[in-house]
Amino acid sequence: MFKKQLQLIDNIYIHEVINQFTSKVVNFYTNKPFPNYDDNDNKSTILKKGNANYLVKNIKNIIGFNKKIIEVGSGTCQLSNYFALGTNSSVVAFDPTLESLKLGQIFAQNNQINNITFVKGDILDEIFEEEFFDIVWSNGVLHHTENAKKSFNICCKMLKKNGYIVLGLYNYYGRMRTDIRRFIYKLLPKKIGHVFLKFTDPVLRKQKKSKESIDAWIQDQYEHLFESKHTFNQVFSWFKLNNITPICSIPSVKMYDLDSKVFDDFENDKIDLENRTLVDKINEIFLQIMMLFSKYGDDGGLFVVIGKKNKN
Repeated sequence: MFKKQLQLIDNIYIHEVINQFTSKVVNFYTNKPFPNYDDNDNKSTILKKGNANYLVKNIKNIIGFNKKIIEVGSGTCQLSNYFALGTNSSVVAFDPTLESLKLGQIFAQNNQINNITFVKGDILDEIFEEEFFDIVWSNGVLHHTENAKKSFNICCKMLKKNGYIVLGLYNYYGRMRTDIRRFIYKLLPKKIGHVFLKFTDPVLRKQKKSKESIDAWIQDQYEHLFESKHTFNQVFSWFKLNNITPICSIPSVKMYDLDSKVFDDFENDKIDLENRTLVDKINEIFLQIMMLFSKYGDDGGLFVVIGKKNKN
């Protein structure tokens, strides 16, 4: 699995981070690992949360059994634990922040989840073998790296032919509501700013969270050192350069697809990049603007594109 030598310390494989930019991000998450666990989390609650997430549940069903999966930027590893539960797949939780991985490893140990490998490292160091994984998942992560495109290219190298990649990034248009809240938040004293966000951020307003989870969300969404924003057109160009065929997206760029039908014909579906019309491109721009007024804008303007690596 590894093409570089790693140390195994307390059940976590360690590859030291040397990139200064990544080191700053690690320091940022060390005090408040994201997304953190709620006080009552266990196997049952992790399964319940995962099954309530449309994207996560469907991807787990598509993955099936006995696959090699890596979550690039696993944070505190809730998703890795979810993918491992009830399957015989081999899951790798990969993140540069040791404190985040420790939380995930302790949760897995306490809940007897044994098919996860925890790895500390920087995606830019290319520590994994090429064409090793059946599924590469990186949702809400690469926009916090020094170079999102380069990081994506490395993710594609790790992916087997006919394997699937799930890429989630902040959208250039869809994140504008969060950008405005962040601008106001930074003008306010911190305590007042937290109160402001608890009333105006849809995630904090609608969901009951522990104090640790609330603080971690605010830090990740409003205090992060760096984030980049991207468009569908940009991501499609990345897929094309890496010989990846985009299958579907959330929100869907296909005018005839409701999000509830994105996975209905997953194996046979695709987004035809070669024959996109002007109408298709205008629809993509309109869709991204409309994210501002939907649940996608509520969640920080994240969009997802899922692709399959071509055989040739």
